[in-house]
Amino acid sequence: MKTIIETPHASTPIGPYSQAVRVGNLVFTSGCVALHPQTGELVMETIEAETERVMENLKAILEAAGVTFAHVAKTGIFLKNMDDFARVNAVYARYFEGQYPARETVQVARLPRDVNVEISMIAMVP
Repeated sequence: MKTIIETPHASTPIGPYSQAVRVGNLVFTSGCVALHPQTGELVMETIEAETERVMENLKAILEAAGVTFAHVAKTGIFLKNMDDFARVNAVYARYFEGQYPARETVQVARLPRDVNVEISMIAMVP
């Protein structure tokens, strides 16, 4: 059985998908971009601001599912430009306390809405 996770505190999907889905004790988030949940506008002043908005969206989705970043087992980061790797990492690291999840980071040719970063997560419900 799967449960759809939705929250108004994160960006709404820009396609036919859910913010997250819970199956058993796992929560799978969709890839999040830097859409501000209140305005629907992209936050793209800097790669740091963009990454922070993505992480805040993911934080809200995880909270709606009853978990936190401490429960995240796996993340996927998709970058438009691998030259942004260190700057994205610096923001991303602030959201975890010591034990980081497994992760891949890849450069892609293009992302939805021409954003620079998209992140998805898999978390375990305690």
